[in-house]
Amino acid sequence: MIRVILVDDQNLIRTGIAGLLAMLPDILVVAEAANGETALELIEQLQPDVVLLDVRMPKMSGIEVLQELNARQHLPATILLTTFDDDEALFHGMRAGAKGFLLKDICLERLSAAIRSVARGESLFRPAITERVLHGLQELAPAYVAEQLHDPLTQREIEILALMAGGFNNREIADAQGTSEGTVKNQVSSILSKLAVRDRVRAVLRGLQLGII
Repeated sequence: MIRVILVDDQNLIRTGIAGLLAMLPDILVVAEAANGETALELIEQLQPDVVLLDVRMPKMSGIEVLQELNARQHLPATILLTTFDDDEALFHGMRAGAKGFLLKDICLERLSAAIRSVARGESLFRPAITERVLHGLQELAPAYVAEQLHDPLTQREIEILALMAGGFNNREIADAQGTSEGTVKNQVSSILSKLAVRDRVRAVLRGLQLGII
């Protein structure tokens, strides 16, 4: 069972999403919050598998909630929700540790698939938005101090990092590379280690900053 906390300041939207998710046998909404401060308390108390987090809320925005959870090292897999296609929120959300970004008018099938995906440790930054994402990230101030890597990435690792930037998961990368999912998993671990980062989103940011991809 995937335990979800739903955070949105609009009661109608919370009720609607919760009602849809209640139809699914493997996803359980364990709590709801109407603002960022309450969300922080519930997330730390209940430790959900996935958080559905509104971007724009009173008291604390979704980005601020992400940043605070990250600082406390209590950040679960989080999907940002918004009513409009907000590039700035997407870029800052990625940097703050979000695993996905969805519009609130998404259908139940896609929403449930997204929840299951991030619960498995995958991200939702799909190839359809890759160009926009990469362009926007390059426009933002770098989050890291650039330095020469002591252990450079291999050509295969660079190819995999580029696919990671496209939002592909390990299985999709394995299919593209003609190798096994286990091999890709090991290569991704090597990439994270060499880039000195703890997740795929930060690996992409680091790769962009260093000019690797």
